Amino acid sequence: MAAAEKRRTADDGVFDFVIIGAGSAGAVLADRLSADGRHRVAILEAGPRDSNPFIHMPLGYAMTLKSKRYNWQFPTAPDATSGGRVHKWPRGKGLGGSSAINAMIYIRGNPGDYDAWAQLGCSGWGADEVLPYFMRSEDYEHGALPGHGTGGPLPVREPAYVHPLSETLIAACAEYGLPRRHDFNVGAQEGAGLCQFTIRDGRRMSTARTFLARAERRANVRVVTGALVERVLFAGRRATGVAYSRGGKSHHVGAARAVIVAAGAVNSPQILELSGVGDGARLKALGIDVVADLPGVGENLQDHYSVGIGWELKPGTPSINTAARGLGLLRALARYLLHRDGVMAVGPAHVVAFARSDPVLDWPDLQFHATPASLDAEAYQENRLVFHPEPGLSIGVCALRPQSRGSIHIESPDPRAYPKIAPHYLEAEADALATVKGLEIARAIMAQPAIAPVVLRERLPGPEAADAGALLEFARTSGTTIYHPVGTCAMGPADDRRAVLGPDLGVRGVDGLRVADASVMPRLVSGNTNAPTIMIAEKAADLVLGKAPPPPLRWPAAV
Repeated sequence: MAAAEKRRTADDGVFDFVIIGAGSAGAVLADRLSADGRHRVAILEAGPRDSNPFIHMPLGYAMTLKSKRYNWQFPTAPDATSGGRVHKWPRGKGLGGSSAINAMIYIRGNPGDYDAWAQLGCSGWGADEVLPYFMRSEDYEHGALPGHGTGGPLPVREPAYVHPLSETLIAACAEYGLPRRHDFNVGAQEGAGLCQFTIRDGRRMSTARTFLARAERRANVRVVTGALVERVLFAGRRATGVAYSRGGKSHHVGAARAVIVAAGAVNSPQILELSGVGDGARLKALGIDVVADLPGVGENLQDHYSVGIGWELKPGTPSINTAARGLGLLRALARYLLHRDGVMAVGPAHVVAFARSDPVLDWPDLQFHATPASLDAEAYQENRLVFHPEPGLSIGVCALRPQSRGSIHIESPDPRAYPKIAPHYLEAEADALATVKGLEIARAIMAQPAIAPVVLRERLPGPEAADAGALLEFARTSGTTIYHPVGTCAMGPADDRRAVLGPDLGVRGVDGLRVADASVMPRLVSGNTNAPTIMIAEKAADLVLGKAPPPPLRWPAAV
């Protein structure tokens, strides 16, 4: 290293643990690893502090979704199986990560998802083994009911406001055959009901506001924002620290016990590859020295692909469309500021439903997110929420357990260059068939007696999409991410050459390096991914500290 470069490089000292990413997982890790005061923890975050007021207002989601300051806004490569389009992926950039810009829905998935992980060779990750970690995080509004926890950092609340159309839609779902569910996190999943949210007193409760806020009060924790990680540092095959840039200056920080990558399904494989961990031939072609030849890094990408179907409702029907403009918007804002309730105090999805595309399935493979509003579809694909002037209702349909697999790989050794994201949406025939069935179910629900009287017309895709072929073409050309990428640093058993991690979340072939975020999932869960990501970080903290796991708990039956 030249003398001039040495002068530009700052030595930040040595910590026990260095965490890369202060998002949904990293914030949890910072809290749990520092809690007893025995370990010094540094956490590096590329984005800023969560100071924007729109982050903390639930419906401020509409603003942060398009923010470049708090949102990476990753473009995908043109995707041949979804109309050759480039999709924009919002991923959180700043304290709280995606939990600071997401829809705040708290859904764990199905217990069958986690039992499937265990069956794939991920010992210790079965449903009954992970349930205690879900409960550890939780401060459930209704107390310590079966399967729920209290006293944890993360508030889980029923919606502070219920739109009248939500109840109408739930009644229509029941008429179709999807019964009312009051809690998707325990008991049977199939059915329809209101969402539970990570909201308290009308304010978003990201992991920055909950876990990280506790950690930052401790003298043994250092949080560094604006820190763009360049690579993990190695001595031989042992991770010893992290090199990063901040404010035009290079830094390195040492890790005495472990470096933990918690940068998410896009950035975590990017950081591993920049550090020489990945497919050897790929890295050599980019001039990167290979530390560990792991061909699975960046592979196994899975995401929930959502296709929106929308209706225009009869004039006078209550809808968020009327609360999103003019006097309606002013009234909604005043209600929020005065009382912390109303439409601005809840997330964008008001009703969730789960169904099976085929009755032979053991548990639902379709999820529906419904909003009592209709949006401009092209603007939504650009991460902009533009409401129609007329009353409306929208349902997003997604196949929960996609068989399609994509990839995320760097194309440059420059850490500032975005990696190439190839999602391969609807590439598998099973995904296409399930999505079409979901669109047919959404139409059938909206034809039920409880809601049909207020429907004026189907706005999107419209009656011209009259058969399965037309619906599939609509799905390929109009759907997009619902923000749930996972699997790009997947864990697996020792004999799985494509597994990047063992079930202990240690990176294969090296020491002192772990990954703990949504990228470790071997398969995507049947639901939203924020609650499972927080659970992964809870369990990862025990694994890193060598703590015995809590006793397994039976996933509750229907309540």
